[in-house]
Amino acid sequence: MRTIIVGNGLAGVISAKNLRDLDKDVEIDIFASERYHYYPRPNLIEFLAGNIPLERLFAFPKKWYEEQEIRVHLENSVTKIVPEAKQVEIEEGRTEDYDALILATGAFPSIPPFKGADKRGVFTLRTLEDTYEIIDYLEDHKKVVLIGGGLLGLEIARAVKSRGAEVEVVEFFDRLLPRQLDQQGASLLKAQIEEMGIKVHLGKATEGIVGQDSVEGLTFKGGESIQADLAIVAAGIKPEIGLAQKAGLETDRGIVVNEFLQTSAPHIYAAGDSIQYNGRIWGIIPASFDQARVAAVNILGQQKKYGGTIPSNTLKVVGLYVTSIGQVNPEEGTLEEIRLEKKEEGIYKKIVCQEGMILGAIWMGTRKGVDGLNRLISQKVNVEKWKNALLEDDFDFSVL
Repeated sequence: MRTIIVGNGLAGVISAKNLRDLDKDVEIDIFASERYHYYPRPNLIEFLAGNIPLERLFAFPKKWYEEQEIRVHLENSVTKIVPEAKQVEIEEGRTEDYDALILATGAFPSIPPFKGADKRGVFTLRTLEDTYEIIDYLEDHKKVVLIGGGLLGLEIARAVKSRGAEVEVVEFFDRLLPRQLDQQGASLLKAQIEEMGIKVHLGKATEGIVGQDSVEGLTFKGGESIQADLAIVAAGIKPEIGLAQKAGLETDRGIVVNEFLQTSAPHIYAAGDSIQYNGRIWGIIPASFDQARVAAVNILGQQKKYGGTIPSNTLKVVGLYVTSIGQVNPEEGTLEEIRLEKKEEGIYKKIVCQEGMILGAIWMGTRKGVDGLNRLISQKVNVEKWKNALLEDDFDFSVL
């Protein structure tokens, strides 16, 4: 049996790893447009910051692919899928046959429709090539603006700041990390970031990038402006669905899959940032891991359903640990919210409960208790008797 995987990002390579772990005989070929083997995207930030050398960027050494008998064809883009023939076409014109296909085509950066996005000095960060270009441009351009105050924008801000740049962050919403934090947690994070010397502009809609041929500044709707000579856009992603569309597969905002991660062609599966399941685009690292496992199991003839992934990430944002799990911003008054804040220590904790069950949590400034908290949420443990004590530093999660 031969499985072809399109894309060598997280979902593609972890799908291959799972296939090999489950079956020593299945043939596995990965076709990728990239020049480089798989690297976790968070490592790009550390490489940009100068914290890790190139060799530490990659998840697996080249030898690992050889030992696992996973054939990776770098700079070999799949340009067409022919579902009825179970074939893919490669950019130089040859065809490859498969028994099962996994689309792990990922996503590309979303750029809002503001003026001047095509000027020299405007970047996005998605690939190693992007990182090299930013590092080169930073040599002579030290006044940087980040358009987007989500996780990626803040981490890029930290990275370029460490290279001696003067950095400002512009966020459309009224708080940082709007998907992961509530107003109280975001305010604490903003204070921490500004202590680092990074200026933050909230509730600002970018109207355009100004300058002759290259970046000279940024204007906001309403007339305000700031100066900059380098702009990095970190405004989310869009699933890469072009290949699936050309093949006649069902697509919407992403590649539509069922609970087995099958596309509308049963022998074609999809996983990672490109997929849409149950009307939702996941686009988070934990979901890609889960989906890679489910796709591999089902390709090998077993039945495993994907039921979604509880958004759960422990991240180090500009040096501050931030954990966000599940539902953290319920509509006012609909669910119980319990909080603890220690501003002087940079600690903020919150749990969101319904009838004694934790539906979501924010844990900032510490990682202590995060594993226990994840267990309580995933196992749906009733914490009614302990819900206030959970937030204390010395709470023993093993009692539950």
